Amino acid sequence: NDVKYSFNSYTMNQTSLVCGVEAVKDRAHFEETVHKIIETREWAKEELAKLGFEFLDSKANFIFAKHPELFEAMKKENIYVRFWGSRRIEQYMRITIGTKEEMETMFSFLKRYMNK
Repeated sequence: NDVKYSFNSYTMNQTSLVCGVEAVKDRAHFEETVHKIIETREWAKEELAKLGFEFLDSKANFIFAKHPELFEAMKKENIYVRFWGSRRIEQYMRITIGTKEEMETMFSFLKRYMNK
């Protein structure tokens, strides 16, 4: 495990692993959380499309969206998305699905920014 977690950028300690296992055991909570993520992701895809974003279809907890010039502007507003400088995907950013409120904050910024 020491070697495994030293190479994983999302390292987790034993307490985190135990808590994660217990959370998944609560099936009702797990299903409710999955439902919220799916519902928010689908809404976010509709909102991104309205703003002219291009994105790959997603069934995950993130959307890979095309609009790289927004990365720095979003960062200045404390809205963090993942961006890779790799040539193949440099025009995309990874937007993790947050809570509905977090996503509304992001869309509020995007609407203001894109209407400038």
